[in-house]
Amino acid sequence: MSVSGFLTLLLRCRALLLPPSAEGRRSAQRGDVPGWVMVTVMTAGLVYAIWTFAGPELNAMLSRALGSVSGLG
Repeated sequence: MSVSGFLTLLLRCRALLLPPSAEGRRSAQRGDVPGWVMVTVMTAGLVYAIWTFAGPELNAMLSRALGSVSGLG
């Protein structure tokens, strides 16, 4: 059996074993990898930028809020 004949047989067996819906789900689950990586990096950059400018005020606000809830502030 030639290599191309073997590959054809392998693909036919795969098509018989996997229902069409499983094939569609698997390809749909791959998603857009560069897209979600870009969104993750941009979100981290935004958090860093906001924290750089507003970090001290955010810390003070959190301390005041926790102090008022616990009765210490």
